[in-house]
Amino acid sequence: MSEKLLVRRAAVLGAGVMGAQIAAHLVNAGVDTVLFDLAAKDGPAEGIVLKAIANLGKLSPSPLAVKSVADALVPATYDTGLELLRGCDLVIEAIAERMDWKQDLYRRIAPYVPAHAILASNTSGLGINTLAGVLPEELKHRFCGVHFFNPPRYMHLAELIPAQTTDPAVLDGLETFLTTQLGKGVVRAKDTPNFIGNRIGVFSILAVAHHTRAFGLGFDEVDALTGPLLGRPKSATYRTSDVVGLDTMAHVIQTMADTLPDDPWHGYFQSPDWLQALIAKGALGQKTGAGIYRKVGKDIVVLDVDKQDYRPADRGAAPEVVEILKLKDPAEKFARLRASQHPQAQFLWATLRDLFHYTAYHLQAIADTARDVDFAIRWGYGWLQGPFETWQSAGWKAVAQWIAEDIRAGRAMSTAPLPDWVFDGRDGVHAAGGSYSPAKDALLPRSSLPVYRRQRFPDPLLGERFPPGETLYENDGVRLWTDGDGIGVVGFKTKMNTVSDAVLDGLHEVIERAERDLKGVVLWQPREPFSAGADLAGALGLLQAGKLDAFEAMVARFQATSQRIKYALVPVVAAVRGLALGGGCEFQMHSALTVAHLESYIGLVEAGVGLLPAGGGLKELAVRASAAAGPGGDVFAELKKVFETVAMAKVSSSAAEAKELGLLRASDKVAFNAYELLHVARQQALALHEAGYRPPLPARRVQVAGEIGIATFRMLLVNMLEGRFISDYDNEIATRIATVLCGGEVERGALVDEDWLIRLERKHFVELAQQPKTQERIAHMLKTGKPLRN
Repeated sequence: MSEKLLVRRAAVLGAGVMGAQIAAHLVNAGVDTVLFDLAAKDGPAEGIVLKAIANLGKLSPSPLAVKSVADALVPATYDTGLELLRGCDLVIEAIAERMDWKQDLYRRIAPYVPAHAILASNTSGLGINTLAGVLPEELKHRFCGVHFFNPPRYMHLAELIPAQTTDPAVLDGLETFLTTQLGKGVVRAKDTPNFIGNRIGVFSILAVAHHTRAFGLGFDEVDALTGPLLGRPKSATYRTSDVVGLDTMAHVIQTMADTLPDDPWHGYFQSPDWLQALIAKGALGQKTGAGIYRKVGKDIVVLDVDKQDYRPADRGAAPEVVEILKLKDPAEKFARLRASQHPQAQFLWATLRDLFHYTAYHLQAIADTARDVDFAIRWGYGWLQGPFETWQSAGWKAVAQWIAEDIRAGRAMSTAPLPDWVFDGRDGVHAAGGSYSPAKDALLPRSSLPVYRRQRFPDPLLGERFPPGETLYENDGVRLWTDGDGIGVVGFKTKMNTVSDAVLDGLHEVIERAERDLKGVVLWQPREPFSAGADLAGALGLLQAGKLDAFEAMVARFQATSQRIKYALVPVVAAVRGLALGGGCEFQMHSALTVAHLESYIGLVEAGVGLLPAGGGLKELAVRASAAAGPGGDVFAELKKVFETVAMAKVSSSAAEAKELGLLRASDKVAFNAYELLHVARQQALALHEAGYRPPLPARRVQVAGEIGIATFRMLLVNMLEGRFISDYDNEIATRIATVLCGGEVERGALVDEDWLIRLERKHFVELAQQPKTQERIAHMLKTGKPLRN
């Protein structure tokens, strides 16, 4: 078998929470997927699976890129559907975490799994070699573990765990498929309980729980300390436990207790009394409406262990501890935490010390390199840095000495010594040559699998630098660079990649140079977002200073830049990831092609700040509606699809939904791996060049819906106004949006050109911008980050 895995059809066994969501992500990626479960006792045999599929559309965040893809899932039962496995290339088992149940199922399905197919278990911690033991010889070399993290659409991590009998080529093929087709970051783990992510991540939670009690802190206090202040998700520790499910948490802890009897920290592998009490009451977290936290009306309350009752969740991080955590120098931060007498600071040092101690002690047993541990925690738990990166950035040798001192003094959770390699004179485990492997006592480079050549800028580890490319042009707003392949890559240098005057000037210069010297241009940002839109603060400043001419000139310049992108003589390809709002959305609409990462949140959101899109966005929607309707066709029907998107300032929940909303074209591409986005966009730009690219001809005969279209939209708005879905001012903005989309007060079916639509767009934008209510909305958005309904 080559490293290329051909998957025409996949099967997922088990329609529980994880199984159904893994199946959803496979169909997101265009993989024909069969979802299996037991036959229902009542109603249709596939009832359990059908219910699970229906439930996918109700979950938030949604496992589905668009709701309609759920219809592509094929429901089946083990009683009557096993013949369907014969047509599958990949079978993922995701039933409950019971070794006997999994083994029974393997015996049952083995005769139906085709000779070339891969069978993988999505277990979160059961032994892969033990599972493989019941398989027939001809299937053993095609079996391994693949552990997706919840929710599988959004969590980047997939752990790949070989059995002793797994063919290395099977692993290579599956790793390549997971990386490109499903967009995952793959870490290979050893067959040890809970693998890497949960072994370290759950220990971290247990250490936090132990020290929460030891230092007498509240759960809300700890969450304030172990969230963004520490470079971790907002849900921190205890809110995360509520989201995961307290019963699931207890199950994983129990697995550690049962399977790791010789672990020096074994005494801590037990659910705290308060956790057992909550589970006994059925308070399992978010799914039951109560857990460590509970919502009472609009208030959030938190469990008070001493009082055995809930209290207001109002305890935060102490100002002096926040001051320490905000220090830029990690070495100073750690020294100050360790020296502080404040219980919150002592708590943080203690939890980090024990995490570093545990991770170093077990590294050789659970992973090939320190890189695998850091990526597993970053990608599986959403931390900005893994444990080894955190330790190394704080000063490896000093922190190692402090940990050793605390172990000797009996302050650490275990008396187990740190491994000798920690003290061999090193300054850390990550260096330019790779990451440390205790088994090989050497630095090992990243994987050499061909799939990783597609990642020009992979997710960097501490100390890793990737060549920035040759700079061709740079100003205060943009940088244009190339790798010498004839494609220029341009990125913005502004905060949130907003569009400033310098960005507009830079893009004109970039396209002029590209037409002269390059084959194409890719608009790509090294970090999310793609672009949060126009520079609102600058625009508001001009308005408030009464510089209306300068303001109108800025809008005209914005429109001219969009048109320059559209009519460039070389293809401009937009590589979109994360937010592409307002002007950011408009730039990609004018590109020759957009390649969007699946997690692209695209929208023309100007209505939220009392404006309408005026970077050519409404003009472009009108042009597309005319083209879709065809000569003499129903333009209004086409406009109706996009009017609500713009008037309600809708933002897509995925790149696939952006196509449904009319913000991406059907011909635009969706890439699943964010780190492959640049590669795909450059290849598309090259392909367009090789095909003899010419920009579209100017749209001189755009059929519009005219005054009849405007009147029809106004009737729709009256109903929304009377139903109090929109305010009077929302109605005015939406009416102006309708006016531009319909080409103004002209006859239905009239033919106009792009310039007409651009001028109409600009006129209404400038008039709205002068309104006090619009200026209030802009000021409110700049101050709070939230829209104002006035």
